[in-house]
Amino acid sequence: MRRIKLIVAYDGTDYCGWQIQPNGITVEEVLNRALSRLTGEEIRVIGASRTDAGVHARGNIAALDTASTIPAERFAYAVNPLLPEDIVVVKSEEVPQDWHPRYQNSVKTYEYRILNREMPDPLKRKYTWHVSFPLDIDKMREAAEHLKGQHDFRSFCSVHTAVKSTVRTIYTLDIVKSGDEIIIRISGNGFLYNMVRIIAGTLAEVGRGFRTPEDVRDLLTAKEREQAGATAPPQGLTLIRIEYR
Repeated sequence: MRRIKLIVAYDGTDYCGWQIQPNGITVEEVLNRALSRLTGEEIRVIGASRTDAGVHARGNIAALDTASTIPAERFAYAVNPLLPEDIVVVKSEEVPQDWHPRYQNSVKTYEYRILNREMPDPLKRKYTWHVSFPLDIDKMREAAEHLKGQHDFRSFCSVHTAVKSTVRTIYTLDIVKSGDEIIIRISGNGFLYNMVRIIAGTLAEVGRGFRTPEDVRDLLTAKEREQAGATAPPQGLTLIRIEYR
């Protein structure tokens, strides 16, 4: 058996997230089906990040075990014709049999896009969160500085999160403006359930003047989910890449 690593990009609009579940079609399910058809085996991929319904990816990572003789680097070319247009395997390569996409020292990078203008853009509705009120990007950047580094992000994760520790490290958190879009770009050693979307929702509240930048610092101390901002909608979020160290 060989273990093959895949870099997977997808438009999450029509999927109930990455992970297989009984109530709807998922990216993992579609990928398994295509790979099983390709190899003639029952393939069950292991995903690095279980993105939520409506969330997109340019560089999620998956691994599969196979006895197929298809060269590792050709898996991407062979499986893509069997996938729908909104899922693409960008690259494939062989990795050691004990390599696991989730249990590695890695850096994950996400982008959250806010369309900040009075009227929505129908061509961007699937990939941005439309906020019609003006946002003060300088205040948002000031607030973002408090989130950099290692902190307990209990206030910034769903109450349903089941993890041993809510401590995470954010390496970079940049907020840039591109035309009428505000892009929140964040890299860290891992993210809690809904963490990036809650950060985006909280920073937007700072931008609207509902909170001060210093309030965000105090949220880290509070360690209470109800104290932070609303969870921003999923369509603005994209997993950009996962880098392994």
